Amino acid sequence: MENNDKINEMPDLEVLFELADLFKVFGDSTRIRIMFTISDNEMSVLNIAESLNMEQSTISHQLRVLRQNKLVRVRRDGKQIYYSLDDDHVKKIIEMGLDHILE
Repeated sequence: MENNDKINEMPDLEVLFELADLFKVFGDSTRIRIMFTISDNEMSVLNIAESLNMEQSTISHQLRVLRQNKLVRVRRDGKQIYYSLDDDHVKKIIEMGLDHILE
C-alpha cells in the first residue's frame, strides 16, 4: 500500500479507536510542551521541569502517559534517566500539527 492510499482505505474499528486515543494524548498542552522540549535532545525530568518552570511530579506524570503511548523513550545512565521522543514519527506529527494551525 502506498503512502497516499493509507487514508483512502478505512482501517478496522479497533485501529480507529487506537488512532483516536493517540490524538487524545496530543490534546494536552503540558504533554505538547514536554515533547517540544525533548524534540532535539534527551533530557532528565529535572531538566525538563526547570526548562518548563513546572514541578517534577507533574512532568513525571505526563512522561508516564507519553511512555505508555510510545511517544517518548527512556535511556538509563547509572541512576539518571533521560527522555527523548520515541522516533521521527512523533516529531513529524507535532510539526504537521503546527504547520496546520499556522497556515
